[in-house]
Amino acid sequence: MNKSELVSEIAAKAGLSKADAKKALDATVEAIADALKAGDKIALVGFGTFSVAERGARQGINPLTKQTITIAAKKTAKFKGGAELNAALN
Repeated sequence: MNKSELVSEIAAKAGLSKADAKKALDATVEAIADALKAGDKIALVGFGTFSVAERGARQGINPLTKQTITIAAKKTAKFKGGAELNAALN
């Protein structure tokens, strides 16, 4: 499912116009991204938890030259599904 299909689903289930559903989705995604940038954790009970994970620096190999390179440490977004979501999938 891509973004436009998700907007259509939200509009149909919430009884909104597609324009309003798109605004709501964009605002939700922006709020989640802003919270993660600030280092916060977002817990949506029954759905799941968004958090920031830190990956440490590590050694890698350049596949072209076979030389060892250092891959810098970075932060990445992490999602862990909630119990209700996991139960619905199984």
